[in-house]
Amino acid sequence: MRRALERTYRRRVAPSEVVSPELARHLAEVSGQLGRQVGVVVSRDGAIRNVVVGDATTLHLPDVGRLRGGVGRFRGLRLVHTHLRGEPLSADDLNDLALLRLDAVAMIQVAPEGGAGRIEVALLSPAGKAGESGETADFFRRFEARDVFTLDLDFEAEVRALEAELTRLTRGAAGKTRKERALVLGVTPDDERFAEMLELVAAAGVEIAGQKRQKRRRVHPKTVFGKGKLTEIVFESMRRGADVAIFDIDLKPAQARAFEDATGLKAIDRTQLILDIFAQRAKSRDGKLQVELAQLRYSLPRLTDKDAGLSRLTGGIGGRGPGETVMEIGRRRLRDRIRKLEGQIEKLSKQRDLRRRRRREERIPILSIIGYTNAGKSTLLNALTRSKVEAADQLFMTLDPTSRRLRFPREGEVVITDTVGFISDLPADLLTAFRATLEELADADLLLHVVDVADERLEEKKRSVERLLAELDLDEIPRLVVLNKADLVPAAEAAALASRHQGATVSAAKRRGLKALVVAAEEAMGRRRPLMRDYESESERTFPEPIPSGKKGEAPN
Repeated sequence: MRRALERTYRRRVAPSEVVSPELARHLAEVSGQLGRQVGVVVSRDGAIRNVVVGDATTLHLPDVGRLRGGVGRFRGLRLVHTHLRGEPLSADDLNDLALLRLDAVAMIQVAPEGGAGRIEVALLSPAGKAGESGETADFFRRFEARDVFTLDLDFEAEVRALEAELTRLTRGAAGKTRKERALVLGVTPDDERFAEMLELVAAAGVEIAGQKRQKRRRVHPKTVFGKGKLTEIVFESMRRGADVAIFDIDLKPAQARAFEDATGLKAIDRTQLILDIFAQRAKSRDGKLQVELAQLRYSLPRLTDKDAGLSRLTGGIGGRGPGETVMEIGRRRLRDRIRKLEGQIEKLSKQRDLRRRRRREERIPILSIIGYTNAGKSTLLNALTRSKVEAADQLFMTLDPTSRRLRFPREGEVVITDTVGFISDLPADLLTAFRATLEELADADLLLHVVDVADERLEEKKRSVERLLAELDLDEIPRLVVLNKADLVPAAEAAALASRHQGATVSAAKRRGLKALVVAAEEAMGRRRPLMRDYESESERTFPEPIPSGKKGEAPN
């Protein structure tokens, strides 16, 4: 029987055939004698790539590689195998077809007398759609016949037609832009959290190719989604030319690897996406070091050995056994780099301590602007100081802390600092890396907590910031709630919110309410004399220009 299986490699299949009558009869005879399913993996040139033997009901395919065909192409391999009990193509067969992006999967029924009987063939249908109940039958084109001889299918022409359809669907979806195209996959039932995830994706500069959600109380422990949903994701990525899957949750390293192996898509979770945004926005040396440190800490447990055969001896004469693997060497280098970065960040932290000590000696009042990301903190800093800090309607637009010292002829000076925006469930690695920067808030005389008054999640985001302040032991510092973007809501609603939160309403973009904010800040700090003089009109130049960069008196960033 072993020789019969080995002789299978000598057979060839014509390009227009799914399987030749001779090969079908051979597989059925061997399968009947063994009492097991037998299959072959055939390339488009008709050569037998693999011969596979399973048990009576299942067949486990060999590793055909993770790399899929190019955009608009299938893998160029088809699976032809036997069934012993008269059952049709199974869900596992169809999942293999979709997840491996095979050209086709064919089933040959083993007849009672041991010959080849009914044949069933399934091919991918790029234009298919999931049914109302989520079934995946419409994703496939099926052909059946009572035997191989009566199968009316020009396989080569059919595959070319389907690939042409796939190319048409993906034309313009890929290749016209340098941006990565991603499917955003939602798992959490919170609609507002998923909407925030879409904003994060846009902030990262990734083009959203499509969205898919499956609200699950418990995610699949291995691949996050079940096989049926994975099949839908593969089809959606094929049609939309997506090569990245972005999750609205954090993934375990094993889950990310299993999902990538099953779908061929690069898996990015919420933490990695935020880290990528920070890496794009970091401009100062301090910020770049902290982001790199967070990325390395995140990557360390996710480092995998792609090829166990790369293990090699690393010792000299008398070395015993296999030495460090490539993975172990990579981990050691990551740890060395992490230690080096921690040392550099510690030095910069000492420099910041020195600058803060000088501020304390000069007794200059410090106001720190904090708040949820995209609440308008940088816009408020620009409005108060007439600065030109980059501001945009995007999450995490400001990453590096920015300080401006204002000089007033009669009333003295005050330093206003804009900090990185907060977000719910801030990644632990990022929080650890930026802890030294955020601890500068400890020297503030007053925290200006900016919230977006027009945001439906105002209360939730405000609580998220307060939880983070408590985690950093900064919740004892006096705070003043600044309800920004007041021009986007009715005046009565803004006034009610200001009364509830004991804050001040402003429109930083329109430069409204700044005078009342100054008065409220003065009262919150308990100062007898005003921090800033009482200006006649806010429509005039209400706040003096900040001292130009590099001149005496400017607060260091």
